[in-house]
Amino acid sequence: MTFEEKLAEFAELAVRVGVNIQQRQYLLINTSTDTLDFTRLVVQKAYEAGAGRVHVNLTDATFERAFFEHATTEEIEKFPKWIVAQREELIARQGALLWIDAEDPDLLAGIDVTKLAAQQKASGTALVNYRKAVMNDDIAWSIIAVPSVKWAAKVFPSLPANEQVNALWEAIFATVHIGKGNAVDKWQNHVASLEARAAQLNNKKYKKLHYKAPGTDLTIELPDKHIWQCGSSKTPQGTIFIANMPTEEVYTLPAKYGVNGTVSNTKPLVYKGNIIDQFMLTFEAGKIIKAQAEVGNDLLQELISADEGSAYLGEVALVPHESPISASNILYYNTLFDENASNHLAIGEAYPTCYEGGRELEEGQLEALGINTSITHEDFMIGSGVMDIDGELADGTVEPIFRQGSWAF
Repeated sequence: MTFEEKLAEFAELAVRVGVNIQQRQYLLINTSTDTLDFTRLVVQKAYEAGAGRVHVNLTDATFERAFFEHATTEEIEKFPKWIVAQREELIARQGALLWIDAEDPDLLAGIDVTKLAAQQKASGTALVNYRKAVMNDDIAWSIIAVPSVKWAAKVFPSLPANEQVNALWEAIFATVHIGKGNAVDKWQNHVASLEARAAQLNNKKYKKLHYKAPGTDLTIELPDKHIWQCGSSKTPQGTIFIANMPTEEVYTLPAKYGVNGTVSNTKPLVYKGNIIDQFMLTFEAGKIIKAQAEVGNDLLQELISADEGSAYLGEVALVPHESPISASNILYYNTLFDENASNHLAIGEAYPTCYEGGRELEEGQLEALGINTSITHEDFMIGSGVMDIDGELADGTVEPIFRQGSWAF
């Protein structure tokens, strides 16, 4: 395939498989000026697939950094009402949402962390209905990523500058099964294998997981009615979509107050245009009681104090160390990719869809069941080729789930 053919197939994949656009459906695309050429192709493909209207929100790295450099905290806390109204319309119209990410991992490095925290709280509070719709799969949504010059330079610093972007393009194509035959067929087979793994775990009904690796000795209890999910999701109207492209994970939610022990990250966490790395978290009765990072510690402290729920876990995800993204030995500095190369956890809100009947419950009802709610949901990577995970069954039997980073069954 030529490069142009791969681009066209990727755009088609994002529209027809990622958000699975329906006839006359409204599509909202959030992206940046770094993706303009590819986004134009996606818009064209969306209309060809039957979209009723496509609207594109554009940000720009220079504009965004200038805002945080010069705006007051008071101004940052005034979240724009028109953005809230736009997301409310998206929900009301049963539209679809596509993120096309090309963010520079160091975009906001050096910015006052109190400003970043203020923006997180302001957006999280203002967009509470929108966040609930996404976490509940009430709308079809998907995230993909394409290279920017600065992101490519971060991932491939040893390559000549004129080769970096193309190298990142080819790496991304490989992660989403572009250039290996019919991509739609490849995705159907891939999702089927993930669904089979999730079914195995659902049949087990583990009540507890125990993680062991250098720097990690962590026990996570699972609710009785937990559900293991994979990358394929479904709206209430029956539309099947793929939230993350690529995806290699099966995931569920923890019991909010049932997490104990310590865990260390194995890949950097890119958060708010900054890198948090070499950190360890200590949990007691579900809550993070100690957190320390060698890189980005101030931002880590702000993240876990954004609200009450940000000091608890909301997601448990299993990814074998030999996954294709891990096997590539590429550190992407982008959670969309790095989380699919590693077992990971998420600080903050849990997916109600991972609990039987959870998507019909209100926030207070979820909390009463020990399901975490928060304005945050940030994945961080903990897996490695030396991680072991045991599962404890209802009768107390303990059996291996992972050995040396790979599935044990």
